[in-house]
Amino acid sequence: MKAIVVTDRDAGMAGMKLAERPQPKAAINDVIVQIHASGFVPTELTWPSTWTDRGDRDRTPSIPGHEVAGVVTALGYGTRGLSVGQRVFGLADWYRDGTLAEYAAIEARNLAPLPGDVDFTVGASLPISGLTALQGLFEHGRLRAGQSVIAHGAAGAVGSMVTQLAREAGAHVIGTGRAADRQKALEFGAQEFVDLDNDVLEDVGGVDLVFDLIGGDIGKRSARLVRAGGTLVSIVGPSEARPVDGLAIDFVVECDRPQLSDIAQRVRDGRLRTNIGTVTTLDKAVAAFTPSERRTGKTVIRVRPEDSGSGRASYA
Repeated sequence: MKAIVVTDRDAGMAGMKLAERPQPKAAINDVIVQIHASGFVPTELTWPSTWTDRGDRDRTPSIPGHEVAGVVTALGYGTRGLSVGQRVFGLADWYRDGTLAEYAAIEARNLAPLPGDVDFTVGASLPISGLTALQGLFEHGRLRAGQSVIAHGAAGAVGSMVTQLAREAGAHVIGTGRAADRQKALEFGAQEFVDLDNDVLEDVGGVDLVFDLIGGDIGKRSARLVRAGGTLVSIVGPSEARPVDGLAIDFVVECDRPQLSDIAQRVRDGRLRTNIGTVTTLDKAVAAFTPSERRTGKTVIRVRPEDSGSGRASYA
């Protein structure tokens, strides 16, 4: 099968290439998914799990990409809850070969049914962004109606999900980003916008929750804006500063089938819009991951482009 592989940690994206790899086999509780569309996070190439297994043994050449939408073609021994021919979406395990390939072996528990009226391209754009926003806001941030939220990177794939889910929960959302991001952040529901290059972040005053997708100096300054009892939630590692009278939490997103189903339903009924940027094919994926200009939104790879649309609603 065709797949994007990496072998050299120091080479970064320059070391990604299209290659032939053996088609995977289904282990106990696995399914084989024929991949129609796949998502990729650029920071994957800095994750230890991309290069080693859980025993810290080298596992290259490895296949990156963990978000998937496709069709189940085989079941491993003991697999329950899914069937051959079923449309699914979800996340591949961090320590296993990923989804920038024509097929992947994935634990059944990491997949949810993909409704027939949701495009595969949309399905592949949802798992990391949607689950990260949902878990960060409500499980870790304990967001409640009437609270205020700073959503850093509000024009990006995760930030736009954070904004929409927070607004639906009754929060006041302040988006941040570069000047060029203002309109997109507002379109996705931010009620205010802070241009981090030209505005003063501290002028927003105190907030109940900061969702940090940036880290560094912005993360440290954001900690000082969290009100007593509030929370700084980070997905870029432990914060260098903590709120004086609040919590600082960093987390790694986890796959959750009921939450995936909830996200898909929100997309179907119009409460949640995807933020898809570039869409390309597996043959052109490497070039898409090394753009010559800055892009916002999720990059999605159509592994089977002839089938990805199928006339279904795109919800983009």
